[in-house]
Amino acid sequence: MANDDQTQSPTLENLHTETRSFPPSDEFAAQANATAELYAQAATDGPEFWAEQARRLHWEKPFTEVLDWSDAPVARWFADGTLNACDNAVDRHVREGRGDRVAFHFEGEPGDTRTLTYADMQREVSKAANGLESLGLTKGDRVAIYLPQIPEAVIAMLACARIGAIHSVVFGGFSAESLRQRIDDAEAKLVITADGGNRRGAHLALKPLVDAAIAAGDHHPEPSATVEKVLVVKRTGQDTHWVEGRDTWWHDVVEPASEIHVPVMVEAEHPLFILYTSGTTGTPKGLFHTTGGYLTGVSYTHRVVFDLKPETDVFWCSADVGWITGHSYIVYGPMINGATQVLYEGTPNTPHQGRWWEIIEKYKVSIFYTAPTAIRTFMKWGEAIPAKFDLTSLRVLGSVGEPINPEAWMWYRRVIGGDRCPLVDTWWQTETGSIMISPLPGVTATKPGSAQVALPGVSAAVVDDHGDEVGPGHGGYLALTEPWPSMLRGIWNDRPRYERTYWSRWPHLYFAGDGAKRDADGDIWLLGRVDDVMNISGHRLSTTELEHALVSHPWVAEAAVVGASDETTGQAVVAFVVVRSDAAGADASGHDVSVALREQVAKEIGPLAKPRTILVVSEVPKTRSGKIMRRLLRDVAEHRPVGDVTTLADSSVMDAIREGLDSGKGE
Repeated sequence: MANDDQTQSPTLENLHTETRSFPPSDEFAAQANATAELYAQAATDGPEFWAEQARRLHWEKPFTEVLDWSDAPVARWFADGTLNACDNAVDRHVREGRGDRVAFHFEGEPGDTRTLTYADMQREVSKAANGLESLGLTKGDRVAIYLPQIPEAVIAMLACARIGAIHSVVFGGFSAESLRQRIDDAEAKLVITADGGNRRGAHLALKPLVDAAIAAGDHHPEPSATVEKVLVVKRTGQDTHWVEGRDTWWHDVVEPASEIHVPVMVEAEHPLFILYTSGTTGTPKGLFHTTGGYLTGVSYTHRVVFDLKPETDVFWCSADVGWITGHSYIVYGPMINGATQVLYEGTPNTPHQGRWWEIIEKYKVSIFYTAPTAIRTFMKWGEAIPAKFDLTSLRVLGSVGEPINPEAWMWYRRVIGGDRCPLVDTWWQTETGSIMISPLPGVTATKPGSAQVALPGVSAAVVDDHGDEVGPGHGGYLALTEPWPSMLRGIWNDRPRYERTYWSRWPHLYFAGDGAKRDADGDIWLLGRVDDVMNISGHRLSTTELEHALVSHPWVAEAAVVGASDETTGQAVVAFVVVRSDAAGADASGHDVSVALREQVAKEIGPLAKPRTILVVSEVPKTRSGKIMRRLLRDVAEHRPVGDVTTLADSSVMDAIREGLDSGKGE
């Protein structure tokens, strides 16, 4: 902790300490895909290490070039080789005798199910590819995909890849305006959507949002200039507005099509997809990834981080395919590795709060990958719910999306993993394409809350304001110091923005936008977005560490911390906490909770970090991908009008928080 007489405040203070550690069992280590030698191999010759991983793919024309960094910060990996993503994810398995293996166990929210083998996927994707070509789509065309979490979403992505078209998947919860922005920027010729999807027991209409997005409206005086066709999957059977000549049913185009289709081989640097991130300001950024390097990164990381045994494992990543996690660890990484997966359409509490555990029991899921937000929600609901289900099939647990607080990590390991499953906390981004920092489950002695070390082949550093690496025990900014195959190749049609956003802070360093620290062992801890750092009486504190301290109290299931203006200290800590329903003493008054939690923060971090205000809430505002929207909480804490709430999973949460603050429930 900084002394009051320091002349210069450090980049980011390192306050939380963690002493618990969980080495892998001898049995797990003996069978693990990755060993400690992997780090040495990668350190000896990074490009050759990556070339070795790339050779696991099927190349129509093998590459001879590995890395070209001459046009930095745009990399070219394996550029003279040719391949096809769908061929690697589907056809290869059928060719090599694995066609009967289940690719997906699909579970619809209403309880309907489908089982698709790799041979089934080859047939369905080939028909869809022929269907797309019948609509005039060719290599290089962009296709917007706006679907619920159903098999057709995966099939549509792979069909685009099969013909060399570039897919832009838009999460099915985004507004018509958000969809239009993405259609216009990518100049999409086709939109693939559905009449609707199932969400919390109701039909969520999607086609009307597509109609609104394409039409002229308040923000767009003209209809979309690029969309020629809308292809519609019949999922719910609800009434659907139809535009003759533009709209066509998926079953009318795909079902009659031939089951034979030859994949279009593309150059390794051919764009595979565009995926938009909203960013903090301005228009969404269309990040694009190319084929050879991206497939290398996702297949390698999926194999070593999750220790996949494709003959026996059942893998379930709970993300939506509309996010990068779904692209990398539902579609491309697992399928290239021949995994059997669960694909689930609905929410964790429909029709009951044990739905996910019921699915794990039903399909004997062995590897489960989910977000800290979900884990903390389950903590709030209580241990009795997962205890009703047989979770003994699980052998590896994963966490993704934001830093996981140590107590949620421990709950996940103990309650869901039965204190026997290695838990891999992974750090990566849409921009990185694949996991960058993570324990290896057969090698690493894991620490609750820490992503720990960069994977073999990845070079990460924690640096200060000048770009110099900090030592153990210090905080700073997370940067990546060497190019890696799955890195983004740019922002679609905007190289200056790409360079400005990611490469302008320090020469030759990719700046991730996240704060991080090194502990005494040199392990990396993620501290959240640097935009969320607070300056309290000259001390630069991370919201993540304060949230860790709050959630370490047995009463608290979840916490969100923001800095609000304060005349005395510059900024003051304002905390929004969700109390666990099964915690002893959880029926205490708001005053009692505030007193107990202030003492908890003082004990864990120090008196300077004690929150000025603690508000007990039923929920904190989250985006549809599960990230806490601290920007909106800052608006509330500083008594400003609350900003745009359209990206929230449940906008009514903000109304309840405002009412609680106005009624004096915060102390």
